[in-house]
Amino acid sequence: MIGQKLIALLIMVIPAALAMYGIKLIRDALFYSVTPDVDFLWGKLLLGLLLFVGPVSFIGGFILHHDRKRNRVQPRFMKRDPEDDED
Repeated sequence: MIGQKLIALLIMVIPAALAMYGIKLIRDALFYSVTPDVDFLWGKLLLGLLLFVGPVSFIGGFILHHDRKRNRVQPRFMKRDPEDDED
């Protein structure tokens, strides 16, 4: 039981750390762009956006999957049965 909770914690902490690093890269790209001797750092900005959006969507999907298993979501977020779509 404790091992499962530790793994779940790591599943949440590692993407959160990547998202924080992505925010740092975005901030650096924006702050370095105001200095006159440095061009805008597109690579740093795009990498930061990727490192922010990816882990945040992973964490959101993980929480949604976890809550769907325990029926804690609103009816619009529940999975539909294929038989319901045929009507």
